[in-house]
Amino acid sequence: MRSQAIPFQEAVTNRIDSPYDVILVAVSVALVSVGLIMVASSSISVTDNAYASPLHYFWRQLISVGLGLSCAIFIINVPLYIWESLSSYLMIFGIILLILVLIPGIGREVNGSMRWISIGPVNIQSSEITKICMIMYLSGYLVRHEDKLKTSFSGFIHPILVVTIIAGLLLMEPDFGSSVVMFATALGMIFMGGVPLSRFFIWVIAASAALLGLAISSPYRMQRLTSFLDPWQDPFNSGFQLSQALIAFGRGDWFGVGLGSSIQKLFYLPEAHTDFVFAILAEELGLIGSVLIISLYFILIWRAMVIGELAHRLGKLFSAYFSYGIGVLIGIQAFINIGVNMGVLPTKGLTLPLISYGNNSVVISIILIAFLVRIEMENRLYKKTASSEGRKPYGD
Repeated sequence: MRSQAIPFQEAVTNRIDSPYDVILVAVSVALVSVGLIMVASSSISVTDNAYASPLHYFWRQLISVGLGLSCAIFIINVPLYIWESLSSYLMIFGIILLILVLIPGIGREVNGSMRWISIGPVNIQSSEITKICMIMYLSGYLVRHEDKLKTSFSGFIHPILVVTIIAGLLLMEPDFGSSVVMFATALGMIFMGGVPLSRFFIWVIAASAALLGLAISSPYRMQRLTSFLDPWQDPFNSGFQLSQALIAFGRGDWFGVGLGSSIQKLFYLPEAHTDFVFAILAEELGLIGSVLIISLYFILIWRAMVIGELAHRLGKLFSAYFSYGIGVLIGIQAFINIGVNMGVLPTKGLTLPLISYGNNSVVISIILIAFLVRIEMENRLYKKTASSEGRKPYGD
């Protein structure tokens, strides 16, 4: 079935004056608000020492949230069929960004990784932008080659090759965590596209074996993969960060030590405001606060899947796959980050969507939410238009 976005162009070009998805927006606002509070709380001692400004990272995060909201306003007012027509070009753009970041003089190295392109005072993280480009490209591909994907090997291998190229470029930075997230998201979207289970599981095994082989081949990656199994074996070196995170969880107990009262953020836990912000959250807000945040992510992912399912039933396949992809991406990244903080997964260097400090991360996360809002708005407008014309919105 072809996407129904193109016949819908005239309708969605007009202003959609219906309210936004209340649950989706409320949950997103709650997560962003918690993120601002936790960034301020977890970084206050570090920034006071380094910049003589206790709220240095808070103000930067707030500016990023403002930039993300500005982008969101633009995205909410752009019909999805325009993004569908640009999906292949945006994928090429994303790959170019990943190549540029590896070129000396263009890419900026931080902590041994080439992940940023500096444009004046602004640092652009190529992998974050490529996440959106990849989801768009795969959504368009699944619409254009739906039958081929289900019936032939070539239909399945083409998107896998594109994702493999992206993963290879990410590993050259190196950024093992983002490559895992993108590969997992791509496989999830392809599975939802209807690929046969036998072929899907073969590629899941192949991709897992390839990523494991890459991890084993690098002593640095292998150390990070194994140190989480027993951080107390070397608590002052390879297991230092995780052991400090686990202490934070232990101190949090049921209700936490109180907002702003964390001890681990006082120069004990490295990257407390970025990769390990959830550990500080657990220390200050306890098990109850941690479960509440996890529940908010669950609701957010559930809404993404519900919106995608409705778009699928309406025949708007690009919107459906795009929504699925956003839900899978946010879900996998949140799962990995929380798992790393709790010591059940090896350290990956991934941020917690909408919460962790990171200019690029929070802007891209807000943009992803804006796309979900737009898809949901078009779903309701499509149903309303179909009903007014006497058509069945879900077909016969």
